[in-house]
Parts: sequence; structure tokens; C-alpha cells
Amino acid sequence: MATSMKDAATRWYALGALVLCSVVIGLDSTVLSVALPTLARDLGADTADLQWFTTSYLLVLAAALLPAGMLGDRYGRKRLLLIALVLFGSASAACAHAQTAGQLIAARAVLGLGSAMIMALIGAVLTVLFGERERPRALSIWVTANALGIPLGPLLGGWLLDGFHWGSVFLINLPIVLLGLIAVAVLLPESHGDRRRRFDIPGIVLSATGLVVLTYGIIEAGERGWGDPRALVTIALGVCALGALVFWQRRAAEPLIDLALLGDRSFAGGTMLATIAGFAFFGLLFALPQLFQAVGGADAFGTGLRLLPVIGGLLIGARGGERLSSRIGARPVVSIGLALMAAALVAGAVAPVGYGWVAAWITVAGIGLGLAMPTAMNIAISALDVGRSGVGNALIQAIRQVGGAIGVAVLGMVLNAGYRDAVQVGDLPPQAADTVRDSAAGGVAVAGRLGSADLLAAVRDAFGHGMSLSLLVAAALAAGGAVLALVILPRAERPGPVLAESGV
Repeated sequence: MATSMKDAATRWYALGALVLCSVVIGLDSTVLSVALPTLARDLGADTADLQWFTTSYLLVLAAALLPAGMLGDRYGRKRLLLIALVLFGSASAACAHAQTAGQLIAARAVLGLGSAMIMALIGAVLTVLFGERERPRALSIWVTANALGIPLGPLLGGWLLDGFHWGSVFLINLPIVLLGLIAVAVLLPESHGDRRRRFDIPGIVLSATGLVVLTYGIIEAGERGWGDPRALVTIALGVCALGALVFWQRRAAEPLIDLALLGDRSFAGGTMLATIAGFAFFGLLFALPQLFQAVGGADAFGTGLRLLPVIGGLLIGARGGERLSSRIGARPVVSIGLALMAAALVAGAVAPVGYGWVAAWITVAGIGLGLAMPTAMNIAISALDVGRSGVGNALIQAIRQVGGAIGVAVLGMVLNAGYRDAVQVGDLPPQAADTVRDSAAGGVAVAGRLGSADLLAAVRDAFGHGMSLSLLVAAALAAGGAVLALVILPRAERPGPVLAESGV
């Protein structure tokens, strides 16, 4: 009994190591946005460079997820996770000491590779460490850790930029990476999947090509509009590459992806609903920082503080989701969570913009996310066996990443179109009018230069209109997900494989 208790305690300590790895990725995903104005000045970066600081990271992340999961299955997940952390830490140091925009873009690409390996492997390790009874709580903690980077990035980044060199926003990764390395090395057991399986080189090439090209096309559509021919052609090429991947996977002797998973209601349904929850949540995350900063005049630190209620709601929802799932089943919990998100987003779209009300509805949205996301992911992970947990979890993450990119592009397009349609520029000179129409931040700047309270009010009203439209789109998707959860998820989820005691 003492040994069993010791093993159980070690599993939770190991989860703490994985949480550190997740926090550092979440932190890195939001801290860069705070530093962009400083990077533009100190590195002489133009608008294209600023976009590529993010795009290079996202494209490498998309390309590496599935191969990283396969490599973890074959060569050992602990070993690959240690390598990924070293890579991530080294790339963070390289970012901090970059002297040119090109160097920072290259370092960010390597950072994306490290992030892809960490993201693909953590879910696989959780599958191995925790059995059916413990996994929901472990997933709740992991998802919460991922979300912590949302407010922590602007909070820490804003504080560091006020007192230190911009490279400090990347150097903060290093102590967390060091702690993660020590904890993973000491606490995490090694685990493997099917070590005899051959590399599916065509599958790797097609998956990387399809995910990179599709993600890039979506990013371009978000920047140029969904009617842009180049963006549409790029998206079409990405879809064709992924279609070729499916064609090949059906014929390959040892395919990279087990396509049977996509026909499994637990895996496909759980992954789809986790992606929908993330998409809906992006509606909040995309609009609110702009509301607080570009329109409200808050700094990055203040924006992070204003987003903290999301984390409080998430903690409440994640904890409540564990208890509800054991009583009423996972399917209704996912549906309730998505319905709460939909209601919160509608409230944000139709109600006044005062912060007290904003804090209330984003708390409810966080509760909904805490109910839906960990529960949906546990349903998906329950379909995986230990031999393919690396690639299976990587597939979940890849689908979620593409869904997130689509969410940002679609919701950004809706917000910007609503803003441009509603903003009144009056008799402004053409150049100033174009600046106002281009973005709310530009409109606020022009109003400040002209000292025009009427223009400032018009910009704020137009942004509120665009934000309401984007939140309503996100709410509609969440509401649809709430219905889908009751339709597509199995009534009684199969128990997940009890892998923690398997000694793998």
C-alpha cells in the first residue's frame, strides 16, 4: 500500500513538471504581443517582420506536431520531452539576444519546433500516467495551466518592458524551463509506443505540407480578407495536401495516423468539441485586449489584470466539471459548458461595455470553458491506446491549432468588417480617413492628434459594434457545439485505458 501511495504521489508530482512545460508555452504565446512596438523600434522591424515573428512560430508548430508525436512513441516520450525543453530554452535565449529581425524570426521558428514537441508529448504522457478515474482531474489541471499564459503573458511582459530590455520577455522562459527539465528528469517515467513501427515518410511530408500551407493560407486570409485570391489558392493547396494525406494513409502499410480514430465517436467528437470551445474562446481573447488597450487606453499590464477573471472562472469550471462528470456523465457536462460560453458571449455582445459587466461575463465564459474543454479532451483521449498515444494526442493538438488559426482569422475578419462598416470619418482628409478605417488603434491615434472627442466616440462605438458581431459569431458556434455534444458523443463513454499501472 505504501508503494502504491508513493507511486500515486509521484504521478501528481510528475504532473507538476508537465504543468511547468505548459505554462511556459502559454506564456510565450501571449508575451510577444506586448513587445511588438518595442521590437519594431529596436530591431527596425517593418509590418511584415512583425507578422513573421508570429507566423514563423505557428508554421513550424503546425509542421512538427504529428512527427513529434510519432517520434515520442518510438524513441521515448520522456527523452523527447527533455530534448524539447532544451530546444525551447535555447531558442528563447536566441530570441532574447537577436540583433536583427531575421535572427528573431529564425529563433522564433526553432521555438515553434520546441513548442510542437512539448504539446504533442504532454498529452501522450498524461495518457500513460493517469487512468480513467484520475485523468479528468489531471486534464483539468493541464488545461488550466495552458490558460494561465493568457493573463500572465501581458502581466509579466508589461512589467519587464517597463524596467528591462525587451529580451527579458524571452529570458523569463529560462528559469521555468530549468525547473521543468529537473522535474521531468527526476519524476517522469519513460514510456514508449510501438517501437517497431517504420517511419511513414510520405505521411510526414504530406501532413507537414498540408498543415503548414493551410495554416499560412488562413493567416493570409485573416490579414488580407477571405476574398483575397492568394489566400484562397493557398488554403485550397493545403486542403489538397491533407486530402492526399488521407488517400495515402488508407493505403500505407504502417500509416502515420490511424484513420480509424476519425471514425470513433469519442475521439472525433471530443476533439471537435474541444476545438469548438477553443474557437469560441478566441472570440473573447481576440476582442477584449483590443478593447482594453486600443480603445480603452490600458497598458499591457492593465490588460492582463483585466483578464484575470477568466482564470478564476476556468478554475471553478474545471473543478466542477470533474464532479459533475462523475455524477451525470461527460456528455451533458460538455453541452452545459458550451451553452454557458454561448450565453456569456451573447451577454458580452449585447450589454454595456463597463468593466464590472465585462468581468462578470468573462468569468462565466471561463466557467464554461473549464467545464467543456477538459471533459471533451478526456473523451477524445479515452479512445487512445498506449501504442499510439503520441500520434493520437498530436493529432488532437494539430486539429485544435488549425481550428484556433481559423478562429482568429474568421473572428478578426468579422470584427474588422463590422468596425469599418460602422465607423464615421466625416470630412477627414483621405489619408487620415484611411487610417481611421484601417483599425480602431489607428482611429484612436488620429482622434488624439486632432483633439476630436466626436471622432474618438465614433471609433469606440464602431469598435463596440464590430466586437459585438464577432462575439455573436463565437456564441453561435458555441451554441451549435452544445447541441452537437448531445448528438454526436456516445451516451456512455468507454472507460479510458488504465495505463498508469501498466508499467509502460
